[in-house]
Amino acid sequence: MSGLFTKIIQGEIPCHKILEDERFFAFLDVKPINPGHTLVIPKREIDYIFDNDEETLGGILIFAKKVAKAIDQVTPQKRVGLMVAGLEVPHTHIHLIPISGIPDLNFANAKEAGQEELAAMADQIKGALEEH
Repeated sequence: MSGLFTKIIQGEIPCHKILEDERFFAFLDVKPINPGHTLVIPKREIDYIFDNDEETLGGILIFAKKVAKAIDQVTPQKRVGLMVAGLEVPHTHIHLIPISGIPDLNFANAKEAGQEELAAMADQIKGALEEH
């Protein structure tokens, strides 16, 4: 049975996709800590990040770097933080979160975002990706 993120990749559940290649997929978190909060996942469904092979572990960071640079361009925070919690959905994923300080990396601060807000942010990030 496919998990939540696999259903998103397959288009069964809508998302605000940022970037995709043959191995990885990035989309906006519907409950962002800050605007631009993006999830990056491998397309292969493996629960625990450290159960992935070395090629996937290295590849996800290289893929995430492109996305993080684009988020950096369109959000006002100091930088894009990276967090791997991995408990809420049993599919390897990393969080790219625009932050101004360590306290910003707190999921208690996450709030539901509206579809229009998410769509506008996705367009901004994708636009920044296209510039490079």
